[in-house]
Amino acid sequence: MAERKMSEAGSAKVQIPAASFPTHNSPRVWFLTSSLSPLAVRLIRLLLAHGDYVAAGLPPSEMEDEDRNAEYRELINECRSGRKDREGWKDRIRGIRCDGRVMGQCGAAVAEAVHTFGRIDILLCCTSEAVVGTVEELSTSTATQNLVRDQFEIIFFSQVNFIKATLPLLREKHNGHIIILTNIGGHIGTPGMPMYCASTWALEGYCDSLAYEIAPFNIKLTIVQPNKEITVLTNKITFAPQLPQYESSINPAPGLRDILTNVVNMHPDTRIDGAKNGKEKIVSRYPRLPSDARDKLVLETVHALAAIGGHENPPARHIVGYEGVTSVKEKLKTVSEELEDFVEVSCAVDIFKSEVGRAALSGLKVDTNAPGSALAGPST
Repeated sequence: MAERKMSEAGSAKVQIPAASFPTHNSPRVWFLTSSLSPLAVRLIRLLLAHGDYVAAGLPPSEMEDEDRNAEYRELINECRSGRKDREGWKDRIRGIRCDGRVMGQCGAAVAEAVHTFGRIDILLCCTSEAVVGTVEELSTSTATQNLVRDQFEIIFFSQVNFIKATLPLLREKHNGHIIILTNIGGHIGTPGMPMYCASTWALEGYCDSLAYEIAPFNIKLTIVQPNKEITVLTNKITFAPQLPQYESSINPAPGLRDILTNVVNMHPDTRIDGAKNGKEKIVSRYPRLPSDARDKLVLETVHALAAIGGHENPPARHIVGYEGVTSVKEKLKTVSEELEDFVEVSCAVDIFKSEVGRAALSGLKVDTNAPGSALAGPST
């Protein structure tokens, strides 16, 4: 009954003035694919305070966990409280239960959001879970192989389903913004989390291609990449059984397992007990961090999302935080240096020599649009 009451918030259909991009003075209608994480709840508060409208996706499996949806329930109670500083909030939020892995439910959720608020301006794909385990550890049994499939279902296919359900609406009104919340794992692989990074890279590659396809319809797409800890520590973490060969005392590379285990063990309700501290079985936990720690962890990303959403000329990618910027710069620097080290080998396979090839070898830049360039387009 409590779930039903939550999902009925803002049930009346509301007439909303048309959004005017690029300013954020006019109300925007957001659809969040998952709204129960600490990050999502804080973003919703900020959006409602601004005057925006929110269709809040509620994954059924997370709604069954009272601890997981506690902050969202508190938010809904505030919306209904009659507090002066929460006036009108209950009419501008609509909770919608939907499992993103089921295309039919995604379509129904999008239709319900449009029926309630008249349109969707911004689709925020923010569903995430993390599977911890090396490539070898995730290959030991049918159960661990299923974890791999589940990882792709949650991070990749569920978000693709929401995108496919929303695209026709955005294309028809010739406007809109799709925001994909990933993390710097889309740039940098992490030992001990290969499938988490792989599914993130898959989603980002999909969206890089999608951005070109939807640009003629005036639909923008932005990938937002905070530090990996922000998305990992605010969503479910699943630990695959650990092989002794990958114990941190023997193989230091997959040390992230120990770090995340220590985090969930900080709270007595999420502590991993049992043989070898839970390393012999599959264990899932939602990290329980103190409220002030959650605020510090996510608020930078929350404000970035609110500022970027609906912008007239948003970035294709936005990295949140100094550490993320530094890490990505270092990765790109390494790629560039290795490319230069082997550029002669790379260009040696070209059958036909060209200005571009000669420029690659010399380090010069070629204006491919300059008159007389071999790669210039046909003259008119």
